[in-house]
Amino acid sequence: MASLDFELEKRSFYKFYDGNRARLNSVKNGYMRMISQLLKAAEVGEVTAVEGRVKDREECVKKFHRKYQGKLEAAGQPYEIRNYLTDLIGIRIICPYEDQIVPVAEVLKRHFRIIDVTDKISALESTEDSFGYKGLHMDLALPEAQAALPKYAAYADLPFEVQIRSLIQDAWSVLDHKIKYKKSIPNELKRRINVLSALFELADREFKEIRNATEELIQKARVEPIGEPTGSNGGGAGESAGAASEKTANAFNFLRIARHFFRDFEFEDFKVDGFVEDILKLDHDFKKSDLHRSLIEYLKTVRDYREAYLAENADRTFSPYTSIRHCLYLYNRETFARILSPGARERFEAWLRRA
Repeated sequence: MASLDFELEKRSFYKFYDGNRARLNSVKNGYMRMISQLLKAAEVGEVTAVEGRVKDREECVKKFHRKYQGKLEAAGQPYEIRNYLTDLIGIRIICPYEDQIVPVAEVLKRHFRIIDVTDKISALESTEDSFGYKGLHMDLALPEAQAALPKYAAYADLPFEVQIRSLIQDAWSVLDHKIKYKKSIPNELKRRINVLSALFELADREFKEIRNATEELIQKARVEPIGEPTGSNGGGAGESAGAASEKTANAFNFLRIARHFFRDFEFEDFKVDGFVEDILKLDHDFKKSDLHRSLIEYLKTVRDYREAYLAENADRTFSPYTSIRHCLYLYNRETFARILSPGARERFEAWLRRA
């Protein structure tokens, strides 16, 4: 029964909290599963983490005292503490990039009942002299029809708060909470904190721009013709042979060429990145046209060797990466002697002598 007796209501809240701790944890885990499944089904991009917590009971009481008690008692309005705690259960969604926050929020808005929304991103970006962590906070609950189902009885009276942040915003929030004094401080110190906050904001923006530029280059590698290498018969398709020769090999033009020769193979980004780096360690001037030429001139020979090798070693594999290594070796034995292991190099040379 609601009252204006803070000590009575505090004891009543403690009794509720302690008696429902297992249910609170179970509902928290249930909300995390629901959200993870919803985001996986939606096209919002990869989400780094969906985390949850049940708010410490002392923190709950402190928050009520700080935000609500004085106003309610001044108005003579009886209260129960738990009714003012929409974040008793908290869920945090961490996205790699800031522009994922709104799409993630839209997914949640379509599947949960909205109690309140606090946009700390817009609030901070509309001021020039404030600092703090950004993020989108929403107080949510199950839709009434869903909460009325017996399956969701445990959830019916338990709303939750969800915080949606980018990785950079989450990192800033952790550090922001470590700064004990941020308001009544000397201007020089306040300026330094503002500079730090701006650096985090710039990092968020740059990571997004790098992602966009990377995706554009990958898409370009998928659709553009590769042309002819320098010295081949005929001109290049879409670019001159001379221009092609000037382009140092990188992950993107490697993909463009490799996918042309190995159409049924899925090249994974992290493997491509490391493989090209290995090539450039052996020849830092290695050009895109060199890669193209090595495959045109030697891939047929390597495929014949691959067929013979697998016929004698049915339990082994011979991936496109392995084929490219052998082509590079034939292209320049001196430069790429170490692109094959000693054993692989000896086997290949023995086969070449017999062929």
